[in-house]
Amino acid sequence: MEEERITGNLEWDGLHRPQLFYAMGAVWCGIFLSVVDGNICNVALPVIAQELGVSPADSIWVVNAFQLVVMMALLPFSTLGELYSYKKVYLSGVAVFTVASVFCTVSHSLPMLVASRAFQGLGAAMMMSVNTSVAKLVFPRRHFGKGVGINATVVALSAVSGPSIAAAILSFASWPWLFAINIPVGIVTFLMGWRFLPDNPTHIVGRRFHIGDALLNAAVFGLLIGCIEMYSHDVSPAVVAVAAAVLLALGSLYIRSQLRRRYPMLPFDLLRIPAFSMSVTTSVVSYTAQMMVLVGMPFMLLHTFGMNPVETGAVMTAWPFIVMFVAPLSGSLSGKIHPGLLGGFGLLLMSAGCFLLSQMPADASPFALGWRLALCGAGFGFFQSPNNHLLLSSAPNHRAGSASGMLSTARLTGQATGAALVALFFHLFGDKAPHDAMLLAGILVVCAAFFSFLRLRSR
Repeated sequence: MEEERITGNLEWDGLHRPQLFYAMGAVWCGIFLSVVDGNICNVALPVIAQELGVSPADSIWVVNAFQLVVMMALLPFSTLGELYSYKKVYLSGVAVFTVASVFCTVSHSLPMLVASRAFQGLGAAMMMSVNTSVAKLVFPRRHFGKGVGINATVVALSAVSGPSIAAAILSFASWPWLFAINIPVGIVTFLMGWRFLPDNPTHIVGRRFHIGDALLNAAVFGLLIGCIEMYSHDVSPAVVAVAAAVLLALGSLYIRSQLRRRYPMLPFDLLRIPAFSMSVTTSVVSYTAQMMVLVGMPFMLLHTFGMNPVETGAVMTAWPFIVMFVAPLSGSLSGKIHPGLLGGFGLLLMSAGCFLLSQMPADASPFALGWRLALCGAGFGFFQSPNNHLLLSSAPNHRAGSASGMLSTARLTGQATGAALVALFFHLFGDKAPHDAMLLAGILVVCAAFFSFLRLRSR
């Protein structure tokens, strides 16, 4: 057993105004950059596919390359932040992300754009892996719940505002400008973070970073989504079977290695906490459904309802618009109503919206589509803040980095799975894929609501 001890300022209690506001501004800008770019391309995928001369299923690689790299790198970077410095990992991520945005802007082919998006995903992984941990350092303990609620609101708004931002940009510029806007924001974020973010107040002396664990983590999470992707892109069943066998072998090896660690990269010590593990499960399932809606709806609006990209983005604005009002409300209610009950209620609302979208007739009006998307957004808004608060508060302070990394890993696992499933549906069902994706999303959200209600047994 490794000998370890915790050193540093154990009495750290956050920052004070005005530095607190500047520090959180740097965190929120980083969240905006990393989360929005996970799905800002959704509305533009049909346009990108047409201009680059690729199929709709292949164009989804623009989304999945980003998501896949983030998933593969989140937990290793959260461990590095826990060991050394959340601030250094965060700022390195901002720098990598900004440089990668330049490459995305000048890409002129699908392979170049996908490679640039993968590089961009590496920077996003650095930011996402520690942004919640940084927020925990910035806010005083007595305001931690409020900070988590605000942080979750920014994540929620960023996650669903991508289509609206994309629509606004595409109304007067071409798709490369979707990435060009990141450059000035990234520079400002780096400067603010360098000046105002604090370093870790405590460190675990004697703990080491295990390269082998990081490589196994990347291989397991990469193969997890890669198996679905290979089938949806006409890879032979034999190759998919081999990849699945490799996934099982590496996954078994990875789990055994993690069970021997006192502070594992894949945080089994935290997953043994019932409230933590159930919150992670609920996140994965609900984010899978969310991404199926956000990826599938633009194709439905463009192909079934004949809307252009600007009209598509305008209709999908209904989701982030309602989240702006619901997410702060759910954050304030999370201290009064059990997160399992509040989150389950929200997920049932979201499932109703998904089922209604799956049954839309071809002559439906933009308003009819919009209020159903708003119902999905309201439900998701009631779910996210209480879920994140319960997940983070159930982990001990010295494991804040791993809790933050697991929170982001759960979200990205769900979102990458959702995007891959939409590509699979295009392969299996053709033009009916978006409608079938809405139906499956509704079923998955009902399952997530069930998991959320199970948390009522936890205090």
